[in-house]
Amino acid sequence: MKERLTRFFASRWGIVLVGAVIGLLAAQLQKLGNPANMGICVACFERDITGALGLHRAAATQNIRPEIIGMVLGATLAALLFGEFKARGGSAPMVRFVLGAFAMIGALVFLGCPWRAMLRLAGGDLNALLGIAGLALGITIGVIFLKNGYNLGRATKMRAAVGWVLPVIMLGLLYLRIAKPVFGEGAPIFFSEKGPGSMFAPVIVSLIVGLAIGFLAQRTRFCTMGAIRDFILMNDTHLLSGLGALVIAAFLANLAFGQFHPGFAAQPVAHSNHLWNFLGMTLSGLAFALSGGCPGRQLFLAGEGDSDAAIFVFGMIFGAAFAHNFNLAGKPDALVDGMLTVGGISPFGMAAVAVGLVVCLAIGFSMREKIA
Repeated sequence: MKERLTRFFASRWGIVLVGAVIGLLAAQLQKLGNPANMGICVACFERDITGALGLHRAAATQNIRPEIIGMVLGATLAALLFGEFKARGGSAPMVRFVLGAFAMIGALVFLGCPWRAMLRLAGGDLNALLGIAGLALGITIGVIFLKNGYNLGRATKMRAAVGWVLPVIMLGLLYLRIAKPVFGEGAPIFFSEKGPGSMFAPVIVSLIVGLAIGFLAQRTRFCTMGAIRDFILMNDTHLLSGLGALVIAAFLANLAFGQFHPGFAAQPVAHSNHLWNFLGMTLSGLAFALSGGCPGRQLFLAGEGDSDAAIFVFGMIFGAAFAHNFNLAGKPDALVDGMLTVGGISPFGMAAVAVGLVVCLAIGFSMREKIA
């Protein structure tokens, strides 16, 4: 039975089915209360968790999101059931931490991870086209480095306890989300009273959806960055077909739910500053390519025991705290009394993107092996 399931999930139909399921579930979560065009966003939800723990104080973005917890634990469950849980690490962990931080900064300039870029497009947000174009450019640059010997080194086998660090942390976060302990006056855990952080589907539904996505994505190696990378490197459309299924399924579900609203201006939790939508995701795409996976894929890898992926996740959490504490994140468009104010980013955010691109390029050049 396990062998038959493994063969199915490795097939074209397997990846298409999983992509469609993710798209449908994301649209359903939005219908049940998650922010518009944000049924699932790994970067945004990790940012909300960061705020809930008090690592940043942006009051509108604080919540312990069960979807993230479920995605890690679902991947852990799948890896255990199929004998793929293997604790490993030691492949340039500090470099991966830095890449995770800049990946998050770029994503928060755009206001979404690659998954949300696809879901924003499926909801009619045409600003996502600029983000997706930037993502593709960043990954393309990363592929050029890969072709020229870029390598962060081989991970080595470690004690099983190392692989359990992030799953156990997720169990701790689940306790905090359910129990909501009070640690003192003005102390965490924080939950937004307004803004996107205050919008959420029922906790048990979000957790179950996260578990399902983590399980299915671990089996299929679902990865947005990998889909674009494989197409550029090998003209391989296997993972890309799953990504296409996600967008189509989410689009059809949004139509059915009345959640499709095409346009550029005043889209939910988005800005229409095209240059910085493009450049923010260029930075993220490059960081994802250099680290070997998009944010979702990093969660799934961490769930199956990869401590290097867990370090990338911690880097993203640091990047989220840094972005909001230092005013780097994008500001959404605002429509007040019929007057549109275009959002965008501060000069500090612009400088952060520029620095991030320079740092990522330096990593790409410096981590190349000589090809005989």
